[in-house]
Amino acid sequence: MTADRDRAAGQHGFLFALGSAAAYGTNIVSAQIAGRAGLSGPLLVFYRVFLMLALASLAALLWRASLAVPRGERRALALFGFASAGVGCAYLSSVAFVPVSVAAVVFYTFPILIILAEPLLTSARFSPDRLAVALLAFAGIAMVVGPDLHGLDPRGLMLALAASVLAATQFFAANASPTTPLLPRLFWSHLMILPIAAGILILMGGFLPPGALTLAPGAIAVTIGGYLIGFLLQVLALMRVAPGNAGLAFCAEPVFAVAVAALMLGERLGALQYAGGALVVAAIMANVILEQKRRLLAPA
Repeated sequence: MTADRDRAAGQHGFLFALGSAAAYGTNIVSAQIAGRAGLSGPLLVFYRVFLMLALASLAALLWRASLAVPRGERRALALFGFASAGVGCAYLSSVAFVPVSVAAVVFYTFPILIILAEPLLTSARFSPDRLAVALLAFAGIAMVVGPDLHGLDPRGLMLALAASVLAATQFFAANASPTTPLLPRLFWSHLMILPIAAGILILMGGFLPPGALTLAPGAIAVTIGGYLIGFLLQVLALMRVAPGNAGLAFCAEPVFAVAVAALMLGERLGALQYAGGALVVAAIMANVILEQKRRLLAPA
C-alpha cells in the first residue's frame, strides 16, 4: 500500500514538474514582450514576488493555516529562499554580459549537477543511465537554444554558472524539508526573496509604480501568472519527487519557451531546433521508462 502511494506521489510530482516547466517557459516569452513595452526584468520580478507573498498571506488568513516551520527544517527552508532569490538574480544579471542563448545553455547544466550531487547529499545511488539521460537532454537544449558563441564575457559565464549551482541548491533544499507544508514554504521563501528583489531594483534605478503595468496588461498577466503557477507547481513537485527526476523534467522548459515564442511571436524554428526538442522529449521519456524499471526491480 505504501509502495503504491509512493509511486502515485512520484508520478504526480513528475507531472507537476512538467507543468512548472511549461509555465516558466511561457513566462519567459511574455516577459520579453513586456520588456519591449519598457518594463524591466527586475521590475517584473519585484511585482510577481510581492503578489505571491500577498496571496500566500491571504490564503493563510482565510484558511487560518499556520505558517510555522518544523524546527529541524528551518535552515533548509532558509536555504531554499536564498537559493530561489539567487537563481533569478544571477540568471537575470548574466544576460547583461553574454547572449541569452549562452546564458540558457550554461544555466541548464543544473540537472547534471543535481544528478552528480544526489548520491552525496541524499540516500539515492549514483545512476550512470540517469546521467546519460541528463547529458542527452542537455545536448537537446543546446540544439534548441542555439548558443551564440560570440562575446563570451567571463562575468556572464560565471553568473550563469552561479545560477545553475543555486538552482541545484534550490532542489536539494526543498528535498531537505519534507514535512514543511505548502503555505509556509511559499510565504517564508518569498519573504526572503522580496527584499533582495527590491534591493536590485533600487540599485538599477528602474522602479515604476503599479500603474506602469498597464503598459502591457496581457503580457504582464501572463508573466506574473506564469511565475505564480510555475513556482507553485515547482514546490508541489519537489515535495513529491527526488531532485534528480524533477531536474530532468525541467529540461523541457526551454523547449516550451521556444515553442511558445514560435506561436506568440512568429519566430521560425530550424531543423536543428526541432531535432533538439525531439532529443529533450526522448530523454524525458527515457527517464520515465528507466524510473519505472528501477521501481519494479526495487525490493518490496
